[in-house]
Parts: sequence; structure tokens; C-alpha cells
Amino acid sequence: MSLFSQRKGIRPLQKAIQRESIDVDLRNKLWTALKLRIFDEFGGTSYGGYNQQSRAVINLVKDIWVYLFKQAIDTMPLFNHGNPSAYEAIRKYFYACSWWETFDFLEFVAKNVPPQWAHLLRQDVNLHLQAESSAYRLVGNEVVEITDTTEIEAIETALEKRSKATQTHLRTALELLSDKTTPDFRNSIKESISAVEAACQTISGNDKASLGEALKIIKTGALLHGAFAQALGNLYGYTSDSGGIRHSLNDQSESPSYADAKFMLVACSAFVNYLWTKAAEGNLKIKTD
Repeated sequence: MSLFSQRKGIRPLQKAIQRESIDVDLRNKLWTALKLRIFDEFGGTSYGGYNQQSRAVINLVKDIWVYLFKQAIDTMPLFNHGNPSAYEAIRKYFYACSWWETFDFLEFVAKNVPPQWAHLLRQDVNLHLQAESSAYRLVGNEVVEITDTTEIEAIETALEKRSKATQTHLRTALELLSDKTTPDFRNSIKESISAVEAACQTISGNDKASLGEALKIIKTGALLHGAFAQALGNLYGYTSDSGGIRHSLNDQSESPSYADAKFMLVACSAFVNYLWTKAAEGNLKIKTD
């Protein structure tokens, strides 16, 4: 949840979804994953030389120096000795590079370390990306975008609509989803579908109507296709019937994931946008708040 200073405007709210950006918290976590899973494997010797783990780290550092940094190999300092060491040079680069270079670096490392190291790195990195509301994930050995421009635009457009109730529900859903300390996926889903319900009530002119009743009015006045109205009803039914998402928790309650909550936020935002467009096409007179 947002802090007092953020709500009062003393300190600006952080971007809800980090797309084409990496803040300090996320960069720190990503470096920590690299250090613990990769660079800390350097440390031992065997029969007067590097052991297998240390040799793998040195080989990675050489690849970074030559193929990523584009530097001559004879300019590379020792990994953990000297000022600066190769480790310190790599760390300095990581903290100074742009957001996309950071992801290039992660991909490069994942592709040039033993598979078991890449697996553990991927697990840690993805946990941090989710916790810090990043729009990206490390899938296989490549960074992929899971929240693209279209999805973000759908949410932003829905937030601009005239219904205050719809805006409030969507803002709350986004806040619950992107909370970096205690994300609440269950209630985020609840708020997302409530935004659709609020939009339907506003467009139908009956703020007491159930979603089904409001859809009947909209379907008649705005030429809403019956199958589409049914799809909206089914979406509402999912949240009503699925393990306590809109009800009290019990032992059989499902635990929705980030993917579930993000899908619902994007889908419900798109539904809201569609409903407003159909209402305009049908020349429905809407009482705005």
C-alpha cells in the first residue's frame, strides 16, 4: 500500500508497472541474485589451480569482458584482486547501465553459465521482477515482456473514463496488484470485476442493478451482442464461484497468482473501454458523476 508521504504528494508514487525502466530497488535485487547465484561460486582452488566452479566464473567474466564490453582480453584485471578488480568493474557497469542493457546483461549471463546456475538465477530474478512489479520475466534464457504497451494503454484508458466508481475500483485493483510489500491478488481481482459492474450500472442508468440486469439494458440500447454479454456474465461468475474470490475464505479457497490478477485487471479494463464505446455508438444517454 502507498505510504503517507506518497498519498499526500510529498513523495511521488512509483510507477505501478515498471516498463522500460528499472528503479533502484529492483536493480539492487537483480545484482544480489547475480552475486549469490553466479559470482559467489568463485572461491576455491584444486591442485594449485581453479576448481570447476571458479573456472566457470572466470570463463564467464572473460566472455563478458570480450563479447559484452568489447574490450581486449589483456586489459582484463584479476577477478577478485586489484583496484579495480574485474568483479568491481562489472558491478560498476551493472549499476551505471540503462534498463535495457541490464536485461541484456542478465540474458548474456544466463546463456554463458552452467545450466543449473542459470536455473537458480532465473528463479531468483523472476521472483524479484514480480515483487517489484516489472513488466518483464526471464523465460528460458531470454527476457520477455509480459505486460506490453497495449495492456498498459487499456488500463490507462479505462482509468480516464467518466465513472468515478469505475475509476476507484480500477485504481484499487492496480494498487493491490502492484503493492511491493504485501500484494493482494484476491482483492485485486475482486476490484477489477467490480469496476465492470460499476461501469454497467452507470451506463444502464441503474446504480442498484445487478451485473445481469445492467447488461440486459445495455444489450438492448447499445446493440451489445448476446454472446459478449454472456462472456461478461461468465467472467463475473468466475470471481463469484472460484474459491472465495468474492466471498469469505475457507479451506477450499483458491490462491490466485499475479498472472490471474494481472489478466483480470487488463481484461476488465478492456471490457470497460468496450462498454463505453458501445454506449456511445448506441447514443445511450449516460448520467455522469
